[in-house]
Amino acid sequence: MASGEDDDPIIEEIDVYLAKSLSDKLYLFQYPLRPSTMTYDDVNHLSAKIKPKQQRVELEMAVDAMSPNYCRSKGEQIALNVDGTTFDETNTFSAKMMDKQSFTSIQATTNTCRYAAAVFRKGELHITPLTGILQMRPSFSYLDKADTKTREREAANEGGDSSQDEAEEDVKAITVRFSRPESEQARQRRLQSYEFLQKKQAEEPWVHLHYHGVKDGRSEHERQYLLCQSVDASENSELVKTPKEYLTMLMPPLAEEKLVKPVGPSNVLSMAQLRTLPLGEQVKTLLKNVKVMPFANLMGLLASGTDSTAALRCIQQVALLVQGNWVVKSDVLYPKNTCSPHSGVPAELLCRGRDFVMWRFTRERSVMRKEITAIIKLPPEDVKEFLEHVAVPRVNRGWEFLLPTDSEFIKKHPDIGHRQHMLWLGIQSKLEKVFNFSKEDFGPKDSPQPEPLHVSGEQRLKAAHERAEGNKSSLQRELDARRAGSAGAVKQEPVSDREDEPMDASSSVPNGSSNGVPGAACDHAASGDASSQELQDFVMKTFRKHFVLTLSEFKRLLSLHLASMPVGRSVFPSISDHMLQDAILLCQCKQIMVPFPAQTTAAADEQKVFALWDTGDEFDKLRRVLYDLFNKSYRIRRNVLQLKLAQEFGDVPKTDVNRLLQECCISSAGMWYLNGTLQS
Repeated sequence: MASGEDDDPIIEEIDVYLAKSLSDKLYLFQYPLRPSTMTYDDVNHLSAKIKPKQQRVELEMAVDAMSPNYCRSKGEQIALNVDGTTFDETNTFSAKMMDKQSFTSIQATTNTCRYAAAVFRKGELHITPLTGILQMRPSFSYLDKADTKTREREAANEGGDSSQDEAEEDVKAITVRFSRPESEQARQRRLQSYEFLQKKQAEEPWVHLHYHGVKDGRSEHERQYLLCQSVDASENSELVKTPKEYLTMLMPPLAEEKLVKPVGPSNVLSMAQLRTLPLGEQVKTLLKNVKVMPFANLMGLLASGTDSTAALRCIQQVALLVQGNWVVKSDVLYPKNTCSPHSGVPAELLCRGRDFVMWRFTRERSVMRKEITAIIKLPPEDVKEFLEHVAVPRVNRGWEFLLPTDSEFIKKHPDIGHRQHMLWLGIQSKLEKVFNFSKEDFGPKDSPQPEPLHVSGEQRLKAAHERAEGNKSSLQRELDARRAGSAGAVKQEPVSDREDEPMDASSSVPNGSSNGVPGAACDHAASGDASSQELQDFVMKTFRKHFVLTLSEFKRLLSLHLASMPVGRSVFPSISDHMLQDAILLCQCKQIMVPFPAQTTAAADEQKVFALWDTGDEFDKLRRVLYDLFNKSYRIRRNVLQLKLAQEFGDVPKTDVNRLLQECCISSAGMWYLNGTLQS
C-alpha cells in the first residue's frame, strides 16, 4: 500500500464550495442543431419568456436580412403567407419580411440532481446546482398561422351571403346534454389524457424576461452569484460529510432504484405485479382480461403452490361455469352506473343481454347472432362484443363457443358443477320473465345431434326450386295486397343483409341441415299485421320528426327504440335492410339519389338517403323542390335554393326558406347538405 501511494502522490488540494444564490433559477441552454463554434452570443435577442413550472422557454432572435446568404424574395413570401396583406399589431413579421426566428425549449432530462455549473477561480472550485437542462430548437409555429389564414380564406371564398349565414346561426337548434356522474376510474383516465395535460400546460402564464448579452454589465454582476458568498465551512454543511456518508452519496443503495418503474400502458399488468395482489384480485384481473378460460390454465398463471381450493372459491365469485370453462360474470365487465362504449346502453341492460348469451352456450355449442339480437333487443355492436368474448364465427354454423367442453373438470368437481347448474336455473327463470321466452324454445345442451348429411349441389338446387314454386302463390298474394294498399304480412327474410355476418345463412335443404352440417332449428315466422303496422307507425313518427334520414341513422334510431320498449312486450322479429327500406317507401317517403363524390368515405347505408315526401300540408311542395336539387348535387348554396323557389312559386318568405333548410339540411362552410350526408 505504501509503495502504491508513493507512485500516485497528491499534487494539489482544491477547496470546493457550494454556491446557492442561483440554485433555483440556473438553467443550461443547449443548441443541438448549431455547431459549438457558431454561438448566438452576438445575435440580437428580441424577446424571451418562460413558464417556470414547466421549464419551458421561448426566444426570438433577429435574422440578418442584409446577409448575402439571405433570400429576400423567400423572406417576403413567408411574411405574406403568415400575415397577409393587412397590417396590424398582431402581425408576426412587422417589416413585411421574415426578419426573426423563434426557438422553443424541450427538457433534455427531468432529473438534474447530478448536474451543476462550476467556476474555478483563485484555486477554489465553486459549483451551483442546475435547475434544468433545456435544448433550444427552432420553432415554426408561424407556419401554423399561415395554414389557418389559408383555411379562413378558402372558407370565405366558398361561403355565400355572410349576413344570411349569421342569421341562420342565430336560429340554429341547440342540443343540451347532461353528463353522467364521473367514476373514479374515468376521472383518472381524464387526468392522464393528453388533452387534459395540454390544457393544464396552457393555463400557466408566460413570464416575460429581459435578455442581457454575455458582455453586458448586468450579466457580469449575475455571474458573481456563481461564487459562494460565504467561505465558512459551517454554512456549507452539504460538502462536510464523513467518508461513509460521501460513499453512500456516490453509490446509493439499490433500494432506491426500485422507485423507478418502467412506463407501460395503463391497462397492462405484469405477472410480477399481478402476484403482489391478493388471490381474489389476481383471479378477477385475469378473468377480466381473458374473458373465458379453463381452470387448469388459470392455475398455471397463478403462483406455484397456490391452493386450488382457495382458487376455486375465488373464481366462483367472479365467473360462471359454461361448458366446463369459466366465463367472467357480466357485472364484473359492466359495473353499475356505467354504459356501453358503442351505443350508450346502460350496464343493467348489457348484463341482462350478456347473461342470455352465456345461458344459450350452456345448452348448445353454437348460436345464431340474429336470434340473439331478436330476443335481447340490443344494438348489433353490443351483441357482437358479447359473442366475441366467448365465441368465434363459423361459416353456416353461427357463433361457436371458443373452447372445447372441459369434461375432466366437471367429473373432478361434481359439487361445483351442481352448484353452478342451480345458479344457471335461477338466471334462466329471471331471463324467461324479462325476455318472455321458454326454455323449450331452444334445444338442450345435451340433445342428440343427427349425423351430418352430405347433400350434392344438384340436390340443393332442386330443393331451392321446389321451395320457390311452393312460395310463388303466397308471394303473389302479398304483392297484390301491397299494390292494393293493404298492410299485409311481411315475409321474414331468412338471410341477414349484413356483410359482417356470413354465418347466419339459413338452410336451403328440407331436412334442416345447412351444407350437410346440422344446426340448431330456428323457425322464423312472418311478423304479421300487428308487427308490420307497428313498424310503419314507427317509420311515420320518426320521419315526421326528422324529415330526412340515412338508412344507417334510421337503423340506429330503431335499435334504440327496441331497447327502450317495456320488458316482455312482443315486438317485430329480426328485420332485414330490405324490409326496412320497403317499410319506409310505404310510408309516404322516397329515396333521394344523392350523387356523392367519388372520394366519399360514406358507408353504403350512409349513401341511402330517404325523405318524407307527403305530409299533407302546403310545405310539401317546397321540400320537393329541395329534394330535386339534391338529386343533382350532394351540396347546394342557399341562393341556388332561393332562386329555384322563386322560379317555381314566386316570392317565398325568408322564414320559410330558413325552416326548410333547418328541417332537412345541415350547413358547413357556406354550403348546405342533407341531414346525415356531411362527412366529418
